[in-house]
Amino acid sequence: MLSTIFSFSSIIDSSITLTTFLICTAVSLVLGIGTALVYRHKSSCSQSFAVTLAVLPAIVQVVIMLVNGNIGAGVAVAGAFSLVRFRSAPGTAKEIGAIFLAMAIGLATGMGYVGLAVIFFVIIAAIMLVLGALKFGESGKNERVLKITIPENLDYEGIFDDLFALYTQKATLEKVKTTNMGTLYELEYNIVLKDSEIPKKFIDELRCRNGNLNITCNRRMDKESL
Repeated sequence: MLSTIFSFSSIIDSSITLTTFLICTAVSLVLGIGTALVYRHKSSCSQSFAVTLAVLPAIVQVVIMLVNGNIGAGVAVAGAFSLVRFRSAPGTAKEIGAIFLAMAIGLATGMGYVGLAVIFFVIIAAIMLVLGALKFGESGKNERVLKITIPENLDYEGIFDDLFALYTQKATLEKVKTTNMGTLYELEYNIVLKDSEIPKKFIDELRCRNGNLNITCNRRMDKESL
């Protein structure tokens, strides 16, 4: 079941028939669509990304079939794939994981290991769905990212500590950067609110301290890329 469906006569000569090609392509497309559906479960993505996930295993499969045993072609394809990284926008960790899953499926089917590809997909898909249902690694519902803009002449050290003690369980200053040609500071805090909702009074009192400049308080989004 886990053996290849191709018949190899030597390391550089393989026999690929129309039947085996169609079987591998069909399995790649089915598993690719399954990968896209698993990724879209409780996650939003563009139509182009979903379509890419669906067809990527079949594309990788054909490439592996064509370069099988040909070292020169394999090196050329590896170089071409490396250029794709620099021509695309960085994605989230989850997006990159889905792409690697699709490529692994294509590698397996391209070498004829259809059964292995199916079993691998089922295992990984089940793990992804279970971890998603358990909200594994998800930040707490009271965690927020608070960004406060203050004028450059205002000392930010401890200026909001009394408000944080009143409205939050924890507040940590993570980043300080200058904006508007250095006339303003933007402070970024990781905070844990005492309640799940953002108190209006908390924002109003922050505005009184920072001269009514910009304040942003939002949930932490998963935008870390690899």
